Amino acid sequence: MRTEDFWKLIDEARAGGGGEPGPVAARAVALLAERDPEDIIGYARHQTRVLAASHKADLWGAAYLINGGASADGFEHFRGWLMTQGRAVFARAVAEPDSLAELPQVRAASLSGEEFSAEQMLSVPWDAYRKATATELPADRDPVRTPDLNDFWDFDDEDEARRRLPRLAALFVEPPME
Repeated sequence: MRTEDFWKLIDEARAGGGGEPGPVAARAVALLAERDPEDIIGYARHQTRVLAASHKADLWGAAYLINGGASADGFEHFRGWLMTQGRAVFARAVAEPDSLAELPQVRAASLSGEEFSAEQMLSVPWDAYRKATATELPADRDPVRTPDLNDFWDFDDEDEARRRLPRLAALFVEPPME
């Protein structure tokens, strides 16, 4: 599966999912399960590459600020949510995590405390393969390695958050008054 096909399927799922992660993931499973099993395997490989490419310290810091904390699993689930936002938002957030401060739902979360997570988006290829074939998705013989986060920083350090992610820090380190 090519990059364009991966994101096109997510866009199709978003179109009928009302923007909520659960329905988007469910539609992605349904759409993917209609495809050839090799396409589902291709989707799984591409998802693994997308998640590896987005495994960056500053994006983790952004997730930490936005969600009020982010364990390793929480960061995975945040990136699942980020996938439900579409290719443009995902790519921009990976390149410039502070750009997430521009999203209306993120700005609203600075007041509401809403957290962003979509664990179900991470299981789309496995659920689709099981639905399509009644068997488990084969293990990838050539797994993508997760990048080393040598540039890790203390996400609780408010000064460092302001330096690295100034727009998000303005929203979440010292949230605006209602």
